[in-house]
Amino acid sequence: MSSKPTVPAPSGGGDGRGERWAAHREERRAQILDAAIVVIEREPIGAEIHVRQFAEEAGLGRAVLYRHFTDRADLDRAIQKRIIELLMDELVPQFELSGTIQQIIERIVHAYVAWAAEHPALHRIGASESQDAERLGDVIQATEQIGGLIAMLVTSGASLLSVELDEDDKHILDPLVFGIVGQAVGTVRFWLAREEQVPSADVLANHLARSVWFQIEGHARDRGAVLDPNLSLDDLILGALRGD
Repeated sequence: MSSKPTVPAPSGGGDGRGERWAAHREERRAQILDAAIVVIEREPIGAEIHVRQFAEEAGLGRAVLYRHFTDRADLDRAIQKRIIELLMDELVPQFELSGTIQQIIERIVHAYVAWAAEHPALHRIGASESQDAERLGDVIQATEQIGGLIAMLVTSGASLLSVELDEDDKHILDPLVFGIVGQAVGTVRFWLAREEQVPSADVLANHLARSVWFQIEGHARDRGAVLDPNLSLDDLILGALRGD
């Protein structure tokens, strides 16, 4: 009895077909996620959204969509991760080390609040808590990335001011900064949940930035580092080089 011939998998071979197939899958996944973002922003916040709407927006059949995601949970994880990436694309450039530490904080907070105000539906999903370990991990990873950049500002400032951080200070820094970031996210989430977004986004960002600054400045002062809100990082570096 003759055996049925084996069809080679598309990922094999040295002719580049595997690479082309992988690239095609990534492009199709991106197409679906982009379509999902459009649908989420178009529908009323809180409205039930179906996979069919994502597929239609992407110009694909529902069955084709599920060739690229194992189930709805997998799709939801990918959507939340994509939303977080969009937010980080807005925030990371604001960490440019120019101006004072207070001004850097203000830039970051204003960029965050402005993005959330412009994309409330995306913020609702991106900042949502979940029992799904993978989805929660993506949110924590993004929070840690932002917190790590803020922690870098604090440790750099302490170093430039010749303030020695003991081991306990170093170990507690990350949880404290993580809490500051979480507080900012919670504040914006509460603000967006109001029927009317009052105060304005600009006023909210101003007060939230001051709150973040007060916490960082207070912790620094408690450790002997006096952070001058009017002193630029360039001046701080020059002062450290001169031994001021």
